[in-house]
Amino acid sequence: MEEQQQHGSGGGGGGSGEYDSAAPSIHVLSVDDCFLDRKVVERHLKKAAFKVTSVDSGKKAMEVLGLCQDKVDTPSTYNDQRIDIILTDYCMPEMNGYDLLMAVKENSHVKSIPVVIISSEYDPQRISRCLANGAEDFLQKPLQQKDLQKLRSYVKPVPPVSKTGTKRKVKMDLIPESGTAERRPRIAGVAVA
Repeated sequence: MEEQQQHGSGGGGGGSGEYDSAAPSIHVLSVDDCFLDRKVVERHLKKAAFKVTSVDSGKKAMEVLGLCQDKVDTPSTYNDQRIDIILTDYCMPEMNGYDLLMAVKENSHVKSIPVVIISSEYDPQRISRCLANGAEDFLQKPLQQKDLQKLRSYVKPVPPVSKTGTKRKVKMDLIPESGTAERRPRIAGVAVA
């Protein structure tokens, strides 16, 4: 993927002091076929302390999300990159923003990722269709400062993962040694045979 680029937040420099640099950066998958538009969006996002992966097509976005049908054997890169939100242009060749939205919302592994569509065209019917089918928002190009805060609000917080493991301690009943019974776990509501 020669067009794919990853950029860290780097503490959010460039006058973005209104964002909490201690907060984990939000990873945006930015999709736009226009090189200039993609670079402008990427610059705005990086300046506001977002982590950005940029691709130039819906098909490349599908690869990043691990939804590419050609590469069924390839493990999903989504798990490695943890995309928090998808910001996609509507008008793109081959696979437009609506098609990408539908592909994401129809896949159980990634359907919880918020998708925001962005376009320079104001088409109320197009906007309604995207919002009715799961898009979080439909923004007008160019991306504005106020839109960046909206993007933050669409990201659902990730529950903390326990680092000690997920095993639960089970109380054991001590059964007298006189019989042939063994120690068995006691689980509420479950009969152990």
